[in-house]
Amino acid sequence: MSLERSAAALLILLPAAFNVSFFLLARRFDYPDILRQPTDVVLRRFDQGGVGLKLLWFCFMLTAVLFAPLVVVLGQVMQSDHAAVLPTTVALGVLAAAVQFLGLARWPFLVPHLARTYLDPGSSEAIRSSVTITFESLHRYLGVGLGECLGYLLTGAWTVLTGVAMLDSADFAPWLGVLGILIGLLLAIGSLEFVGGHEEQGWKLAGVLVPITYVAWSLWLVTAGIVLLV
Repeated sequence: MSLERSAAALLILLPAAFNVSFFLLARRFDYPDILRQPTDVVLRRFDQGGVGLKLLWFCFMLTAVLFAPLVVVLGQVMQSDHAAVLPTTVALGVLAAAVQFLGLARWPFLVPHLARTYLDPGSSEAIRSSVTITFESLHRYLGVGLGECLGYLLTGAWTVLTGVAMLDSADFAPWLGVLGILIGLLLAIGSLEFVGGHEEQGWKLAGVLVPITYVAWSLWLVTAGIVLLV
């Protein structure tokens, strides 16, 4: 398989897998609204989801992993046109995949243990309080800090630079590059949802903007994949 076809397959497969996983999590776990619920509600809902929910979170986590080879292969496809900017673009994309993975990995590997401990009839109130503090601290650090803030920012930066590279690429139309730049900037803005004065409650505008932008980002990736195929 040629590099172009490999890149096209990843550009189409990644957003498809991401959105299917996201949709199923929304149906089975009320994600992402469940994240605004108290820890007691989250852990009980998670435990009720059983093995199926754990596997679903594992698959969602793998979509972050899949982003790394997409970034590398697409970088190789475009290397001849933009040898100067692409090393930085690829590095930012791989970092985005890494922090998104770290943010999501807590769900299939850490949260099951916390839920079991919290719901164990033999656990004391002190243990449950410790689990609550642990869950909420890691949720803020891994989820909000790494996965959302840094993940959105790095993904946005990769998208902007990829859009810039597309502007005069032999493989992509300039309008696709313009769309990438705009979408990347919106993702970067969305990364500020819990920054500064919005740290406690979140910036409502960013909270509305991010889901819409990720849909646009997914469509942009699929379109780029189709363009490479044809």
